[in-house]
Amino acid sequence: MTVTRNRLLARRARSDTRDWQVKRRERTRQLIELGGLVAKSGLVELTDDDRAVLLGVLVEAAARLRGEDRGSQLLLWRRRGKRAFGDAAADQAEARTSDR
Repeated sequence: MTVTRNRLLARRARSDTRDWQVKRRERTRQLIELGGLVAKSGLVELTDDDRAVLLGVLVEAAARLRGEDRGSQLLLWRRRGKRAFGDAAADQAEARTSDR
């Protein structure tokens, strides 16, 4: 009975279209995706999941973006990020073909 009730409540929450609820789900999704990027970058393992270090790295990046070379820094990081996404896509494609 409790399981059925919980499923009903979860289904109702997912289909709630009130503006504040939709915005909350969008923000939650964005935060999950950003956390995934931090994990994908390898920083979690490299810092032994030290949250203070991770925040320090992000604060340092924000400080660099406030500097004079903002455009070149964004360009550099965008290229590295696209390369990392490409490498990840290639790794996934290779894993799919090796499973066959």
